[in-house]
Amino acid sequence: QVTLVESGGGLVQPGGSLRLSCAASGSISGVNIMGWYREAPGKQRDLVAAFVSDGRIRYADSVKGRFTISKENGKNTVFLQMTSLKSEDTAVYYCNLNWAGGSYNYWGQGTQVTVSS
Repeated sequence: QVTLVESGGGLVQPGGSLRLSCAASGSISGVNIMGWYREAPGKQRDLVAAFVSDGRIRYADSVKGRFTISKENGKNTVFLQMTSLKSEDTAVYYCNLNWAGGSYNYWGQGTQVTVSS
């Protein structure tokens, strides 16, 4: 069984910053894809940022230049540093870990990020 535990969400004013963390534990393949998605009310869950195959990083266009994904070497832990936050960044943020073409696909419980004055 694989478990993802997220932390770091909260309420922040526009222009502020937050850092999300996600730690995965369990029987995890050494070759995997790990990243962040978000789901705003009434909208679908979309990719925010992820480490994809061959170590490349993929960002949603809406967060490029503002968000940075990073990972802790040797551990299944990823971070999402969010800066210059906007109201439209308000959503529940989910950590995702998957491998084998999505045959193994795991989600965290989600953490709320609210950007409001």
